[in-house]
Formats: sequence, C-alpha cells, structure tokens
Amino acid sequence: MKKLSKVLLLIITMTQILSSQEHDKKLWQIFDDYEEYNRVNNPEGATYEGDHRFDDRLSDNSDSANTIYYEKVRYFLGRLNEIDYTTLTEDDKLNNDLFRRSLELSLEGEKFKYHYMPLGQQWGIHIGFPQIVRVQPLVTKEEYLKYFKRLRAFKNQVNDAIDNMKKGMALKLMPPDFIIVQTLPQMENIFNVPAAESIFYKPIDGENSLTSEEKTELKDSLKNLVENEVYASYRRLYEFVKTEYLPNCRKDAGISSLPDGRERYQNSVKYYTTLDMTAEEIHNLGMKEVDRIRGEMEKLKNEIGFTGSLDEFNTYLKTDSKFYYSNKDDLLNGFRSILSKMDTKLPGLFGRLPEAKYDLFEMEEFRAKSAPAAYYYSAPEDRSRPGYFYVNTYDLPSRPIYTMTALALHEAVPGHHLQISIAQELKDLPKFRRDYSVTAFVEGWGLYAEYLGYESGMYEDLYQRYGALTFEIWRACRLVVDTGIHEKGWTREEAYEFMRKNTPNSDLDIRSEIDRYISWPGQALAYKIGELKLKELRKKAERELGSKFNVKDFHDNVLKNGAIPLGLLEKKIDEWIAKTK
Repeated sequence: MKKLSKVLLLIITMTQILSSQEHDKKLWQIFDDYEEYNRVNNPEGATYEGDHRFDDRLSDNSDSANTIYYEKVRYFLGRLNEIDYTTLTEDDKLNNDLFRRSLELSLEGEKFKYHYMPLGQQWGIHIGFPQIVRVQPLVTKEEYLKYFKRLRAFKNQVNDAIDNMKKGMALKLMPPDFIIVQTLPQMENIFNVPAAESIFYKPIDGENSLTSEEKTELKDSLKNLVENEVYASYRRLYEFVKTEYLPNCRKDAGISSLPDGRERYQNSVKYYTTLDMTAEEIHNLGMKEVDRIRGEMEKLKNEIGFTGSLDEFNTYLKTDSKFYYSNKDDLLNGFRSILSKMDTKLPGLFGRLPEAKYDLFEMEEFRAKSAPAAYYYSAPEDRSRPGYFYVNTYDLPSRPIYTMTALALHEAVPGHHLQISIAQELKDLPKFRRDYSVTAFVEGWGLYAEYLGYESGMYEDLYQRYGALTFEIWRACRLVVDTGIHEKGWTREEAYEFMRKNTPNSDLDIRSEIDRYISWPGQALAYKIGELKLKELRKKAERELGSKFNVKDFHDNVLKNGAIPLGLLEKKIDEWIAKTK
C-alpha cells in the first residue's frame, strides 16, 4: 500500500507539474498575442521597437477604432480568466496579476473618452508625426516608398483628430484655451518651412543607397508629398483648431471644470501614484516637503556665503548671466561632460548595468518652446539605435548651469536610460513586463537617481548641489500645484505664484511646467511619491540589514522586476530583506 501510495503521489505530482506547464504556456500565448495585437494596431510603435513589418502604415485613431480597442481589452481579460491561477508558478502569478492590472486600468479609463481631447502643447499628432523620421529606415528605394505611404496616410489621422475633437465639443470635454493656443505656432513651425527644408524631406539628402536616378525621382515625389499632402493636412488641422475648436475651449485650468472632472482626477491620482492616497493627503505632503527642502536650501545658501534672504538668492541665480551659457553647443557639451563622469561611477552603485547605449540630442525647434528642459526616449529592444537624451536649447537664459547635473542624472544615467534599458533586457519576463509603464516607479526612480548624485560625488560644486535641491523642491511643489489646480480650484496664476515663490526656476520654465500639469492631470504627482517610497525602502533595508546592507544589491533588487506598482515593490524589497537576514 505504501508503495502504491508513493506511485499515486508521484502521478499526482507529475500531473500537477504538467498542468502548471500547460497553463503557463497558455498564459504566455496570451502575452504574445497581446504584443502582436499592439504591434499591428500601433505601427509607429512597432517601427520604434525595430519591427519593420508595418513601416508603411499609421495608427487608426478613429472613434470606432477606440471602441474596438476596448472590446479587445475585454477579450484578453476573458482569456486571462480562463487560466487556472492556482496552477501557475509564483513568477507567472506575478505576470498574471500585472497583466490583469494593466487591462483593468485601461477599462477604468474607457468612460473618460480621453481620445476626444487629442491635442496638447506637449503631445498630439502635430508633434508626434514628425518624429517618425528619427526611427523610419530610409536607406533603400523600397524603404522610401513605405515612408511615402505613411506620409499620405497622415491625412487620415488629421480627419480622426478633427472628428474626435468635434465629439468632445458636443460633450463639453475640452482642454483650456490657453493650452490649445500653444499648438498653433507648433503647427506653423512645420508647414511654414519650405518643403525642401522640411524635417520630412531632410533624410533624403543624408546617407542612403539610392542611385542618382532614384534620388532625383524620389526627391521630386517627396517634395510634392510634403507640400501637397503633409502640409495640406497640417493646414487643415490648423484652421479647424483656430476657427472652430479654440473658441469653444474651456477657460478654467482645473480638470474639475469638466462634467466628470472630479471623478476623472481621482482616477488619475490612483493611476499615477499606484497608492490609495487622496488629493488632500498629497497636497499636505507636498507642503511639508516644500518646507523641509527650503530649510535645506537655506543652510546651503549660507554655506555658499550669500548673506541675503533665500528669495534674494534665488533671484540672484535667475538673473546673473554667469549661471547660463550663451552658446547652445556649450550647453550640450556640458551635459556630455557630466554624463561621462557619471558613467565611471556606475559600477560602484550597480551590480547590473544595461547593454544599451545612449546619446545626446538637441530638441527639435518646432516643439522646443512649449517643451520641458529635457526628455528621454528609450532605445528599441533590438539595439539598432541608442536611447536618446533630448536637451532643450530654446531660450538659453532659461537653462541654468547649476541644475544640469541633476537633470542629466534623472534623464540618462543612473536615471531613465539605466532603469528602462535594464527592464528591456530582462529576457525572462514577458514583453509587456519589459515595457510596463508605472509612472510612480519610473519617475520616482528618476528623482531617486538625482539623489544618488550626492553619494557618487557628482555634487561637489555647491551650486550644483543647490541645483539638486531646486529640482527636489520643484517636484515637491508639483504635489501642491497639481492638487491645487485640479482639486482645490487654483487658477493658472495662483499656481504660477506658488512655484515662483518656492523655486528659482525661470519664468519660462515655470509657465511651461504649470501648463504641463494643467494638460496632464495627476502625472506630476508620481515623481515625489515614487522617490519618497524608494528612499523609505532604502532606509528600511539599511536599518534592518545593518552591516549586511549592500547598495548594489538594493539597487539590483529594485530594478530586477522592471517597473512595478509601489505597493508590490515594497513587498519584493521586504522579501529580499528577509532572505538576506
């Protein structure tokens, strides 16, 4: 009987293992099918990722396509529900949970009709479409012909945008007029350039494998396409926005002025922070952080030797020309020098470093005026090009030298480039996990990366250290201003005055930031909330592990699962602490 029982137990165990493997296979097939669906329906994203099967297509942004998208989300959720969760491995339970979270968050946003407000001063097809040139393969004649199809298809995206805006107007879902008015010069900066000097035309004058006959033929076709297709579509969008859309846009800054504004903002707070915090709690936390950081700035101001008040010191930093470059090449080279220095310090902070490279780019002129100081665009997974750290060189007297170190650490290394590239290289994770976007994690890490500048010796210059504090208080002010605008009814000017009083940021920078918070409710909350959680977890690990604490191990364990919600990150770090102890 004992022998028979052992045989039965073995059979049951093997059956369970095989069942688990079968369900794991089904789960990963769902992930693969979801990835393929995204590639097919977001061909620009596929091109960006190095998948060139759809280089002749553009996304369908129509209202009907949006409806189909949510039907597809429900379809994938239904397939997920068919999986026997109890048979999954621990790793696949986590994959399952995060995939479910992603789908359910998408469905929570369905009722808000976000696609009915498709334009802003920092996003929209008018800004996004020209950037396809950076990633589109343009070497052979066949590749140019695919590109030409894309240029012709732009008119469909313009039609969709206009149709969606009209439907938004009917439902009173409108952005503020002072946001939309900023999109007009952005469009003008595209279609007022001669076709032969256009960003869409420039690649053909670069390196390619075209014969002289092919180049002559394609140049004529491309110039005609740019002028009569692309520019014509831009002008049609421009005229609609200027004459029909802008006069009907709302006047109030806060999202609470929309019909569903309160609920919409609560949804955004939950989405971007990943925590169950109220807007009031976040507002009060921001005020406390502002007071704390001002105290640190006061101490450093005294250490520098400035005898006036903190406000006078901030005015001094804003107005003295020695804190600003007068040549944009000096600014770009200054960033290169900072990053070169930081590169040498990374092995002391991380056990794992990314394989992907990064490069520095000057931000395109057509979008620079309304853009922030910098962006980071990740490298594709095939590593056919590096990650891009875009630097804004518009209005150099608004780009202080003393904040450059903190900005470089945030956007490149050890910030976004390092974290996102490592996530992409976690090949044991499904694709959706490698691309998983949790803003509180990603931007919290970026702000935490600025903090790492202290222990890596990057802030030896006292002004650069003060610059790091100005960046930190800027993110603390975001907690106050974002909730102030969207929850408490602050005006645009009230938000501006709070930022002006508490940061040494330039006027241009402050106004650009305020408008960003107005047009992107809740997103600005993620930075400080994420950073505070990371610092809290590090202090906990240092306290509980004592001499066993190793900063490389801590960082590697923070990054080993890609971007994840803050509550889950805390659970994973607690498990690592317990295991290490």
